[in-house]
Amino acid sequence: MKKYLMRWEVLLLGLLAIELVVFGLINPRFLYPSSLLYGTSDFVQVGIVAVPLTFVIIAGGIDVSFASTVGLCAITFGIANFFGMPLAVSILIGCATGALAGVLNATIIQLTRLQPLVVTLGSLYMFSGAATVLSGVVGANGYEGIGGFPAGFTALGYASIFGLPMPLFVFLCFSAVLLVLLHATRFGRLVFQIGQNENAARHSGMPVFRVQLITYVMTGCAAALAGLLLSAYFGSARVDLGSATLLPAITAAVLGGASIYGGKGSVLGTIIATFIIGYLQQGLQMSGVPSQISSALSGALLVLVVALRHGVALLRDFFPGRLRQSN
Repeated sequence: MKKYLMRWEVLLLGLLAIELVVFGLINPRFLYPSSLLYGTSDFVQVGIVAVPLTFVIIAGGIDVSFASTVGLCAITFGIANFFGMPLAVSILIGCATGALAGVLNATIIQLTRLQPLVVTLGSLYMFSGAATVLSGVVGANGYEGIGGFPAGFTALGYASIFGLPMPLFVFLCFSAVLLVLLHATRFGRLVFQIGQNENAARHSGMPVFRVQLITYVMTGCAAALAGLLLSAYFGSARVDLGSATLLPAITAAVLGGASIYGGKGSVLGTIIATFIIGYLQQGLQMSGVPSQISSALSGALLVLVVALRHGVALLRDFFPGRLRQSN
């Protein structure tokens, strides 16, 4: 029982519960079911990219280019729709753009042996510039949006399934699939083993590049999914759609338990951390806190919780040691 109580995910659930109670006491409207449910449409796109990003981090990599990949995929989808392609084909083009972005990142990292942060940081600016140039093809210069989507597509941004907003439903289903993939399949075990020691994994004959390639492609496809959902939600495809997801998504992955050194992480932890970060921002806004201060408090929360995480790890090592000494 104590083993489960000391799990990081349980502590995150406790933190989420405390957060909800505190903001509920400050502003009772925060706990209205409609606020809790439909407010998720403002932040679930962070979780959509944070969950596959957890795979990348566990496997020993990092990807910061997803923030501009979101906008790039939205723009390619918007351009395809602008030129009269069927909606299904336009969606497929947007998703293919995300997958190709992931392939490009993984291939450059493999060929150059540069640090993934350096490569994907360059991709972040390259994809953003490409999206801006492409948007000019249809006359949407700068950060103007590409609209004119079918009514059925834009309705998805506000639709409900089983009482849940469409973006939240998509996020939960997507996360459930990746949860099983990471924690209950051979591929997931390979992700952990490669992240723990890449050289040993390579010498053992594990398909290191193939696994890492898949994790980057997953993140690119997730960025495309986030871009499509945001395009439906706002009714237009814009270059800057993913600009606000960069730091929150990385924070959600790290806060959820992913180690920047690789080999450790949890999809469930990332899911819970997404709600912690999202509801923190909403709660602070409903409490009348300026956005600048709320961003600083979010950073402070990350530092505090990561410190708590290390404290829990020390306690885990301390108590078994004390028990062995007493015996």
